[in-house]
Amino acid sequence: LLEGKSGTGKEMFAQAIHNASDRMDLPFIAVNCASIPKELIESELFGYEEGAFTGAKKEGSCGKFEAANGGTIFLDEIGDMPLDLQSRLLRVLENRAITRIGSSKEIPIDIRVIAATSKKLTERIEEGNFRDDLYYRLSVLDIKISPLKERPEDIPLFLDHFISLFNEKMDAHLSGIEPKLKERLLIYDWPGNVREIRNMIEHVFGIQKKGIIAWQHISDSM
Repeated sequence: LLEGKSGTGKEMFAQAIHNASDRMDLPFIAVNCASIPKELIESELFGYEEGAFTGAKKEGSCGKFEAANGGTIFLDEIGDMPLDLQSRLLRVLENRAITRIGSSKEIPIDIRVIAATSKKLTERIEEGNFRDDLYYRLSVLDIKISPLKERPEDIPLFLDHFISLFNEKMDAHLSGIEPKLKERLLIYDWPGNVREIRNMIEHVFGIQKKGIIAWQHISDSM
């Protein structure tokens, strides 16, 4: 279970855990539990058989858990998962098998489950919105990710990472950051955490494809 404020890089941590494991060559499937409509999340996660519901594909469909078999499934914003789905997830964690909607056949799966939340799950439990048994099952290994301002040594790593990422993605040739600007970025609080760094670098690449990143390329809010 990864706990941290929005934008702290929980998915990057999950991907790093996967990449450092013996599952690294197998699938890493990310699911945002807050972004999938409630009526679709069950079929997204567990799949369905032919004719399971109106609009279902004729051949049926495998879900995210099946797609992640052998690898890792990353359940982001787990605190927003509907209660009835939480009970199904708990069964999957206990039995290591899923059942597609419209089927009675159990399908064995071998996966690592990494969940993440920006909410305090203990408070969600007190409110009656999260199952305590699922919380204890997920939090066998609980990693709390600090806001970026509490780990300033990571800021240059993320700046370099995203410059490299967008150079490759956009076939660009930005070589780095102007020294005085970099000094300012290294002491900036980054209230939006890692997501804010990515957003800033992506903005720069929208207007500049080569040379060096300078003051005129970034937002005045820095």
